[in-house]
Amino acid sequence: MGDTQKFYGWKMLGALWFLYFLNMGFPLYGGVIANTYMLKEITMDRSIFGLSFTLYNFFVGVPSFLVASSIFKWGIKSTFCIGIGVMIFGGLLMTFWVSEPWQYLVAYGCIIGIGQCFCTIVPMSTAITRWFVRFRGRAMGIALTASGFSGFVGAPIINKVLEANGGDWRQAWLVIAGIIVVAGIIAYAFIKERPEDLGQLPDGVAADIQAGQTAKSSPVSSQAVWTPAQAYKTAAYWLVVVGCIGCSFPFYWVIAHMVLFLKGIGIAPANAAWAMGLYTMGGIGGRLVGGWLMDKMPPRYAFILGLGSTIAGSVLALFLNANLVLMSYAAAILLGAGFGWTFSCMNAILANFFGPAPFAKLFSMLMVISTIICAPSGFIGGKIFDIFKSYTPAIELNIVLCVISIIALLFAKAPQLNNADSNQSIKVR
Repeated sequence: MGDTQKFYGWKMLGALWFLYFLNMGFPLYGGVIANTYMLKEITMDRSIFGLSFTLYNFFVGVPSFLVASSIFKWGIKSTFCIGIGVMIFGGLLMTFWVSEPWQYLVAYGCIIGIGQCFCTIVPMSTAITRWFVRFRGRAMGIALTASGFSGFVGAPIINKVLEANGGDWRQAWLVIAGIIVVAGIIAYAFIKERPEDLGQLPDGVAADIQAGQTAKSSPVSSQAVWTPAQAYKTAAYWLVVVGCIGCSFPFYWVIAHMVLFLKGIGIAPANAAWAMGLYTMGGIGGRLVGGWLMDKMPPRYAFILGLGSTIAGSVLALFLNANLVLMSYAAAILLGAGFGWTFSCMNAILANFFGPAPFAKLFSMLMVISTIICAPSGFIGGKIFDIFKSYTPAIELNIVLCVISIIALLFAKAPQLNNADSNQSIKVR
């Protein structure tokens, strides 16, 4: 048990990485490519086509409270398998059933979105929270890099399939469904609920060593057992929720409008596409840096530094023009790093504050609130452009929200559970 080389958590971290990679890279990034070919067969307005992504973002985030309930009732492995099964069903609907725009909205926007909600960030983060304490931040950062790599792999592979089959998007979706079957096999074979089930402890260290390391590790709060109700009563939880707005709102704007923004100021389309590629690569690096810093300093400071990267990228964007291509790359990298950085912190900070017991419910609530507030960012950014004929006010709004988030996080100190509440939590559990 004290032999870290035999600790199962690192092996399971690899499984979680591949699950996130497969479940994000092919239904999302690969699906986007396949769906563009669908337009040649199924006629629809671009607004309807875009509505599917709005629905997708909504259903990836808002049903998170159902995911938390599933984790508590049936476990992490079963929750992964439920989501994977739903996504396979959605892929088969795209292959054999979709022939009208409304069917596309249901199959892709709703069903595949719900499937991803059940088999990506919430169960993955819950598993890492249970298996890691001292190395929780870096484990979270490593796992989250999968989404960055998936964009570089999933879309090109599905594009190759479409080039080879003459643009048969239905066959491409059948391939995607088959790939998700592989994810189901990985989840069933490698996901374990808790280290205690294998006679191990988090981080793979002996109990006395673990206690000493945790005590010396300032980013991790006390080992008191919190309940979700107790956590909701703390100011720290809601300050973190405010902090997450600065993480997510700019992200949705970048995904929806960054390429259009760069083209609009005279950046060549090829350079704009390259900037988005660098945005993804920046996100990979940011996830690793954010996760590492979460293990080295108080969580709120690591989170704030990541928001600083988003602000720096946004400020650079305000000064871009057609002649500043290299600066556009720098802005994209900083924006990508800022999102990846803060996303790692957003996942780890609740675990560090409140421990693994209530994490799934706390994080799912955060996801629901964040999605409702931040998912409309793409629409809001477009509306701002329609009014002002410029993206500058939208970028300035992103900066303001980041500043508000920083102010909130400055006060987000690790909460303490008093003795009366601690005794009550033990009775409840």
